Amino acid sequence: MKSLASFTYKYRKLVLVLWAVLVLFFGFFALKLPTVLNGDGFEYAGTYAEVEEMMQSDFEIPATSMILLFEKEKDATDDNFSLFIDEKLDHIVNIKHVHLYSPPSEMKDNRSYAILSYDGPDEKRVETIKEIRSNLTDEASISVGLTGGAVIAEDMNKASQDDLVRAELIGIPIALIVLLLAFRGIVAALIPLITGFVSVVIAMGLLYFTGQKIDLSIFVLNTAPMIGLALGIDFALLFVNRFREELDQQAVKDATVKTVLTSGRAIVFSGFCVLLGLVAMLFIQVGIFQSVALGGVAVVFTSVLAAVTFLPALLSVLGPHINKWTILKIKEKRISGWHRFAAFVMKRPVIMAIVATGLLIIGALPVGNMKLTIPEADALPTSYESRTTFEKYEETFADKGATTVPLIAKATEEMTETASLEKLEDLIAALKDDPLVTKVDSVLSATNMTADELVFALEIPEMRAQVEPAFDQLTNGERALLQVQLQADGSSEKAKNWVSDWNDKQHDLDIKVGGFSKFQQEIFDEIYDKIGYSLAFILISTYIVLFFAFKSVLIPLKAIIMNVISLSCTFGIIVWLFQGGHLGSAPSDIALMIPIFAFSIVFGLSMDYEVFLISRMYEIYQETGDNDRSTLEGLISTSKIITSAAAIMIVITGAFAFTGIVPVQQMGATVALAIFIDATIVRMILVPSLMKLMGDLNWWSPLHKKRKVIARN
Repeated sequence: MKSLASFTYKYRKLVLVLWAVLVLFFGFFALKLPTVLNGDGFEYAGTYAEVEEMMQSDFEIPATSMILLFEKEKDATDDNFSLFIDEKLDHIVNIKHVHLYSPPSEMKDNRSYAILSYDGPDEKRVETIKEIRSNLTDEASISVGLTGGAVIAEDMNKASQDDLVRAELIGIPIALIVLLLAFRGIVAALIPLITGFVSVVIAMGLLYFTGQKIDLSIFVLNTAPMIGLALGIDFALLFVNRFREELDQQAVKDATVKTVLTSGRAIVFSGFCVLLGLVAMLFIQVGIFQSVALGGVAVVFTSVLAAVTFLPALLSVLGPHINKWTILKIKEKRISGWHRFAAFVMKRPVIMAIVATGLLIIGALPVGNMKLTIPEADALPTSYESRTTFEKYEETFADKGATTVPLIAKATEEMTETASLEKLEDLIAALKDDPLVTKVDSVLSATNMTADELVFALEIPEMRAQVEPAFDQLTNGERALLQVQLQADGSSEKAKNWVSDWNDKQHDLDIKVGGFSKFQQEIFDEIYDKIGYSLAFILISTYIVLFFAFKSVLIPLKAIIMNVISLSCTFGIIVWLFQGGHLGSAPSDIALMIPIFAFSIVFGLSMDYEVFLISRMYEIYQETGDNDRSTLEGLISTSKIITSAAAIMIVITGAFAFTGIVPVQQMGATVALAIFIDATIVRMILVPSLMKLMGDLNWWSPLHKKRKVIARN
């Protein structure tokens, strides 16, 4: 760290020029990041994906389909409605790569729908959706809307970009006000914002190149800037505050080196803790977790790098000018409010520890009622047509409490063989015997024949011509496609257990089950199977990092336990707010990725304050050997800066709670609330209380003991 500080100071102007070049280069590509983001990220390489691929390649079921929903008012005639539908479809099927996959349905509740297929390249899909929409003008008493997976994904991308702008417009001005109150000067206040901007721009540019190689979820557009801005500003706040303190006592060079050795060291350890939390998400092989992990790693890397190179270089150039343009002059009190608060806490450590723990446990009580769900169209704001159209389609045409599951059965011989069709017949009979199955559509039901009758029909040319269309549509070589209807909601435990059981069942035919229920089951199972590894990695690696940071056995253990309790409290309150509908909006289940994102991200972010606080205590303890004094002085000297840093983190992340996409709202609210609880109840009350109660035992370590023995010898 000392060598890095000396190098950065010596070549400070060159370092700043290099950073400027990096910002310009990566900034150009950062603007293009939305063009390489694709879908919500809930992709998993399992049986569901295999079945989808086989349905496309063997049974010509389109990979991308869209729903056109037509609706008329009561005063519109049926003839005008039919004419309107035909006219719209005539224009749309002339669009390149767009085909009519399913003709208009029968009218129900004054609504009808048609299904379009798209077989063009992925990079042209957005343009095609725009072209389709340009042909969908409403007429008097008749309207048309476009929805479907691809359309919802595109709207989610647009909503994410709008949300990012909205969050920045809310968060950054308030963050600047907090910085002005903390530093009381315009120059000092602007530096953390500049550092955060630099970190995010370069990280998003790096992610553009990453997106060229692997699929990245559209949620990266929200999570990466949220983490990057909050972390970059936090790091810079700590660094600038320490630099100003050192500048009052020594020359610019010495102040720079000392700041890098103290705050810079704390930032490296802190960033490493955040990094470990993000890396832990890579254990879960679902696209969205991989994307957010990679996005987070990029912004943490650039934030730490900017904090220990860009910041020292900039502050070295500014020197005393860091204190220019002071707008708030506050006379420092001999005994500050933070001093009185710290003394109050340490005089009553037992009571304060009990009160703080009690509050955290009360907040955690609702967490047992948490209901997790995979975000769908209802994650979009109601102002988006793709959401309202999808809801109308489901309301009118979807079977309530039922779901259809595609099942592909593979024989050892062609489906034209008697043995293969007889095995298929046995499978269908077994399926129909299942109490959850209400209907099985297959090549046998489509032709209304038994296996023997179908084999016979295929051998007679006149009969073959009649059954061949259905046979070609529902079989391919050794494979047959079945559509199994279940009397259960697609996302219910009944449906998920059914697809899991049947996919693993032993039968004469090789069975692969797909569909929405299989998709849900595989995503949930992957998370539940791997979450233990992720948590173990976070807890063990964080302990090791903090052990080497503070040379203490107990301090890392306390930090981890307090973080777990704090996050449990956060999740409990989030359940109460969102599932209970206590935010003034309709109750909504918690998006599946929120607890994992929050734990992985917040566990590291909240360690910032632990590292900031304990680093100063450790520094003083090394000088004095007095635990009570180091705890009190460490708390006094960092309370203001931790509060300011937390306020900025809360503002930056909390601003996303006022956006339109529900999972992004939940993510912003969760991170902001977790930081608030951590920076107040935990860092300001629980940590000093326990530090006081445990005395010198806080700093015990086998490493210290070994050093003393060597010294005596």
